[in-house]
Amino acid sequence: MATPARGTVANLPARLGGEAAGGQIPISQRVHGEARDLVESEPIGELTLKGRQRPVAAFQVRGLKS
Repeated sequence: MATPARGTVANLPARLGGEAAGGQIPISQRVHGEARDLVESEPIGELTLKGRQRPVAAFQVRGLKS
């Protein structure tokens, strides 16, 4: 049986999701870097998230690239 993800791996996406407005899909800068060829996105600024010492650069996914 697989071990569930813990720590930053699970917390950062959960915190970003907690900041999302209706229909918004926020992603971290790292995910944005990995997915930039697949998705249309735009920066939404730096977010101050619970449990993080520094603000996190975040992006909003607008849709898939054709």
